Amino acid sequence: MKKFLASTLLATVFVTPSFAALVVGDSAPNFTTQASIAGKEFTFSLAEALKKGPVVLYFYPAAFTTGCTIEAHEFAEAVEQYRALGATVIGVSHDSIETLNKFSVSECRSKFAVAADTDQHIMKSYDAILAKKPEYANRTSYVISPDGKVIYSFTDMAPDKHVENTLAAVRKWKAENSSK
Repeated sequence: MKKFLASTLLATVFVTPSFAALVVGDSAPNFTTQASIAGKEFTFSLAEALKKGPVVLYFYPAAFTTGCTIEAHEFAEAVEQYRALGATVIGVSHDSIETLNKFSVSECRSKFAVAADTDQHIMKSYDAILAKKPEYANRTSYVISPDGKVIYSFTDMAPDKHVENTLAAVRKWKAENSSK
């Protein structure tokens, strides 16, 4: 019986993925990666983007899937509101840069960048791996302040609240920091 319990415990600890999104106050892991906007590739650097203001970093499972297309359209529709608040939006998935070149034009409507994380280095550093299908990102959105701290975190596979919630978080940050 002891052997059974011990092996069950070990299997639970080592086989079951346990991913928890970063929380408010955590330092956002810095990264640089290939990205695409309007079908044009460039190198995206979180550190450089944060020099301009807050960054809305959202992870999504896969380009051209229903939920990810809905989410990309919603971010595209709201991108001018983010820009007016000084924020940069970037989406990250495991897709290749070639796929993202197309996705950035058609679904992101050439309004914001999407980044390739084919080796999942960024997803792992942000605890944004989809537990049921670890080859994909979980649908997780972060707002990162210019000092590199997570000021908002939201995980939900439904795409419909990510824009609304991150926009509210950026507005709140702006209101609290506009007099500084």
